[in-house]
Amino acid sequence: MCLILFAWKSHPDYPLVVAANRDEFYERDTEGISWWPEHPHILAGRDRADVLGSPGTWLGFTKTGKFAALTNVRAPSEKNPDSRTRGELSLMYLSGKEQPTDFIQENVKRFQNYNGFNLLMADLSNPENAQMHWVSNRMMMGQSIRPRKVFPQQPLDAGVYGLSNAMLDTPWPKVNHRVAAFAQTLAMDSGQLKNVDQYLKLLADTHHASDHELPNTGVTREWEKALSPAFIKTDTYGTRSSTVLRVRKDGQFEMVERRFDATGTVGHDVITGALSAAPGSNLSV
Repeated sequence: MCLILFAWKSHPDYPLVVAANRDEFYERDTEGISWWPEHPHILAGRDRADVLGSPGTWLGFTKTGKFAALTNVRAPSEKNPDSRTRGELSLMYLSGKEQPTDFIQENVKRFQNYNGFNLLMADLSNPENAQMHWVSNRMMMGQSIRPRKVFPQQPLDAGVYGLSNAMLDTPWPKVNHRVAAFAQTLAMDSGQLKNVDQYLKLLADTHHASDHELPNTGVTREWEKALSPAFIKTDTYGTRSSTVLRVRKDGQFEMVERRFDATGTVGHDVITGALSAAPGSNLSV
């Protein structure tokens, strides 16, 4: 996944709103969002690629109010082809009982086994202690990205954020331009789980960044340009899915996903539900 826009405790009716694009090679085997048979409380897409580790997910939500989303960190010189699949980290968090802080503390050594990643985790199961964290096994050193050995806790305050394939809120044009538009879309949302098309329209933006705005991540300038839109489309690689998740303070939630291949849109799903941890409770956070 290459772009995650999210609002944490920034809407009177939604503790959490997420709009995200997952970018991947078209040939990579993938399943759309569904409730997983082996983990019936998990709603997520599924990575079916033949990889080292447990096939996982790039974004998921549970009936008990846990959320996880993951992006790769773009650092070609740091990539190890024998590393475990990063998507299993999201699944580990979603399928476990740990709060984000505990999950980070318990997996510090494990994080070294993966290529660069960003992992977002939230837990809405306890309104009194709802929390959201960001963790990455990479860090910026000047203009370079290097492995991280120390993992300080990164709890997120209420706000609107953008995450791509660098650190949280790194000012890439695809992040900066869309965070502002996402905040405007959020402000116009009535809180009634309506008008999801406004979020999907934002994710469908194919505008390329100007040459002087492009980051330098170790790929060619032509590839930097191709990767700069919110919605990516090349002959072999592009945006495979656009996902919008909205969670209401009364526990009602909706996940909407559009799926794509090289030919265009190939699927669309809308799945709704209610948090089971506290039926009828109020998730005001």
